Amino acid sequence: MIRVLVVDDSALMRKVMSEVLSSDPQIDVVATASDPLIARKKIKEFNPDLITLDIEMPKLNGLDFLEKIMRLRPMPVLVVSAFAEKGSDVALKALELGAIDFATKPTLDVKGGLFAMRDELIGKVKAAAAASFHPRHRPARTKPLRKKLSGLRTRAARRVVAIGASTGGVYALTDILSDLPADAPPILITQHISGVFVERFAQRLDISTALSVTVATNGKRIMPGHAYLAPPGQHLILARSGGHFLTRLVDSPPVGGHRPSVDALFSSVAECVGAAATGILLTGMGKDGAKGLLKMRNAGAMTICQNEATSLIYGMPRAAVVIEAADVELPLDKIAGFIINGARSAASGKPARMSA
Repeated sequence: MIRVLVVDDSALMRKVMSEVLSSDPQIDVVATASDPLIARKKIKEFNPDLITLDIEMPKLNGLDFLEKIMRLRPMPVLVVSAFAEKGSDVALKALELGAIDFATKPTLDVKGGLFAMRDELIGKVKAAAAASFHPRHRPARTKPLRKKLSGLRTRAARRVVAIGASTGGVYALTDILSDLPADAPPILITQHISGVFVERFAQRLDISTALSVTVATNGKRIMPGHAYLAPPGQHLILARSGGHFLTRLVDSPPVGGHRPSVDALFSSVAECVGAAATGILLTGMGKDGAKGLLKMRNAGAMTICQNEATSLIYGMPRAAVVIEAADVELPLDKIAGFIINGARSAASGKPARMSA
C-alpha cells in the first residue's frame, strides 16, 4: 500500500485528489494539508511514502518546501500544479530540486479534470513511490565556471560522450554537467522529458554550467565544450562526414515506444565513433538505452551506468547491467570525473578502457 499525503491550499483540490487516488486499491491517502507548515507536521505524524505538492501556497512557497524536504527528509514528491505547464521554469526547478515528476492541475472543472487524469496521476504516484531517495548535498551554483579549463580542448574531440536519462534525469544531468570543465568532450544527450521543457532545460544548463548547451539542430558539427540535447519528437543520432561528426535529427518511428530514443543515440555513436566514445545511462524507468549501451561496449567504448544507490529510478541502468552492457556502475557524483579522465586518456594516447 502506498501512503500518500496531499498538499494543496484548495479544499476542493484536496478532496477530489484524495478521491481520485483512493480509487486505486494500492493507494491510501493518509492525510491532507493546506500549507507546507501543516504538511511538515503531517509528515511527522503519518510518515507517508509520497507527497503530492502544489507550488503556489500560503506561508511557504512550494519550491522552498520541496528544497527543505529533499535536504532534511528525502522522499518522493509529485508536483501537481497549474504552473507545471505554463511555467516551465517552475517545473524544471522542481525537477532540479528532486521532484520525481509533475502533472498539470486543471483550473476550471477541477473534479472532471482530475478524474480525466486518473490513470496518469495514479501511474505517476506508483512510479514515484518506487523511487530511491538520498540527501542532496550539492550547493546551488550562481554562475558558470567558464574559466575552469583542464587542458583537454586540443584533442577532446577524439572522444564523444553520449548520455541517456529519463525520470530523475534533470537533477542527474545538472549535477554531472555542472562538474565538467569548459573544454570537455562534445556531449550528446537524450532525456525523456515533456517537449515544452526541452528548450528551457537547455537554456538553464547553458547558464548554470561551463558548457555551451543547446537543443540539437540537424547537420551541426559537434565541438568540445558543447552539449546537444535531443529535441522533442525526433531521434538525435550521430553521423560522420569526412573527419567530423555531425548531429542528425530523424523522424523515424519510435524505438521501444520512445522518440527521441536513447537506444537510437547510443547505436549511432557505437557505429560512428566506436572505441573513442563514452556511453552513460542514468536514472529512469524502463529499458531504453540498454541495448544501445551494449552496442557501444561491444564497439570498444567505455560504458557507465548510474548505480542503484543514487538513481531515483534504477530501471534503465538495471536493464543495462542485466545484459552486461556496463563496464562500471558509478555513483552520480563520480561520473563527471570519469568523463574527464577518459578525455585525458584520449589526449595522452593511453587506452580508454577504465575501471571504477
